[in-house]
Amino acid sequence: MKLITITGYKGGVAKSCTAVHLATFLSDRGDTLLVDGDPNRTALKWSERGKLPFLVADERQAMKMVAGRDYVVIDTPARPHTDDLKELAKGCDLLILPTTPDVISLEPMLETARDLGEAHYKALITIVPPYPSREGETMQNDLQSNGIPVFKSMIRRSAGFQKAALAGVPLRDLPESRSRLAWLDYEALGKEVLEDLGNE
Repeated sequence: MKLITITGYKGGVAKSCTAVHLATFLSDRGDTLLVDGDPNRTALKWSERGKLPFLVADERQAMKMVAGRDYVVIDTPARPHTDDLKELAKGCDLLILPTTPDVISLEPMLETARDLGEAHYKALITIVPPYPSREGETMQNDLQSNGIPVFKSMIRRSAGFQKAALAGVPLRDLPESRSRLAWLDYEALGKEVLEDLGNE
């Protein structure tokens, strides 16, 4: 079993959205459970509005459901304390830290990296504005130059995410093809995650 935890040092960085779409990608490759540990219960509400291709459980029920799964994705509360962050990192195979590409997000990300030390984690840049903006690449370069491991894949900003959440489906299952472009970003991320976990 591979355990992937997604956490953020602030809200509004597409943490739950990333958990849902990464679990969607992994569910095509094995039995996947998403554990919703976020007090907002975003993933649970998403699944109740429609149909997701994997099981979602709140963290109080999850212990009974984890055994025998190939992948477990955990959506955590935003803004974990330093000690909680270290424990989260120790308890999983990969910790993913979504961040938006703006100057205000850089400093907290650097602090988080200092707190994590040698833990196995990677930053994920989300809500990236479209070309000709270079904010995504700039943030990626800033993180790398500060020694922070960062995914090559970046997740573009898309109105499709709200539509998918309202419909209770992953982005790839929406009928409009333009909305589905951002799904390609999550597919690329999923492949990187599997590489990172040594599965491909």
